[in-house]
Amino acid sequence: MIPAFYRDAVYEAGVGPSIGRYPAWTPELALEIMDRHDIAVAMLSEAQPGVQFLSGEAALALARRCNDYKAELVARIPQRFGAFGLIPMVGIDGAIAECRHCLETLRFEGVCLFASYGEHFLGDAAFDPLMAFLDERAAVVFVHPTKHATSQSLALPWPAFMFEYVIDTTRAAMNLVFSGRLARYPRIRWILAHGGGTLPYVAWRLSVAPIIDSRLPQMSRADIMGAFAAFWYDNALACGAETFGTLSRVAAADHIVFGGDWPFCNERVLAEEVAAFAAPGFLSEQQMLAISRTNALALFPARA
Repeated sequence: MIPAFYRDAVYEAGVGPSIGRYPAWTPELALEIMDRHDIAVAMLSEAQPGVQFLSGEAALALARRCNDYKAELVARIPQRFGAFGLIPMVGIDGAIAECRHCLETLRFEGVCLFASYGEHFLGDAAFDPLMAFLDERAAVVFVHPTKHATSQSLALPWPAFMFEYVIDTTRAAMNLVFSGRLARYPRIRWILAHGGGTLPYVAWRLSVAPIIDSRLPQMSRADIMGAFAAFWYDNALACGAETFGTLSRVAAADHIVFGGDWPFCNERVLAEEVAAFAAPGFLSEQQMLAISRTNALALFPARA
């Protein structure tokens, strides 16, 4: 979601999305788009840059305003909207407090975390207190990429959404697995955006990495592939046969859910996603039903 107060705060700080300017978004427009493409329920979240362009109390206040706005919208139209909480990672105590507010007071379906914050990726020891909190509550955590500092210094003219975002997600997923945090906090249900970035494609390479380098945690190939299968994956911008050829061999069949990425993906792209997903001969009717509905109901059973 991109409410006007959030958009204005981002612009006032001199930052913005990878595509330059924010696309139009209102709840009414969202419902129109959903109706045109047979989407029953949308889980709302904020994309990059979250509130990380602010510091201290300002970041905490904007995150709270966004979350309370989402709660009001869900209360007004509960049949069509759910929500992931926006978590301000300006300090672990503040992040945990906002998680508590989102999960226990607002009763959101989960929270959204970015793949990286500053130089640190999910799986870093600095985030352990937050991970412990989320694990205790068996929380759903939607992982969305951001533009890492290393991406900003590249001598490439192309916007970050084209490639840098998927690398950010891949780095975070790899770090969660090889740092041992995925196993340490097994009750967290992680949803990786955009088909897991490039993780499915490089899965085999990563599975043999400990054989190549003894400095790595000596996990077996089966353990590594099992860890990758423990993630959930949304297929936003990863709908076609080209991507699904690898995703379907790494992800568990019941751990893939439909994602649209609207409004950053405009309606023309959303239409392409739906067409690719529903292309004749691509997926069986059972697979389509699982990805578009029944898999999600396992994560959000109250939506049944």
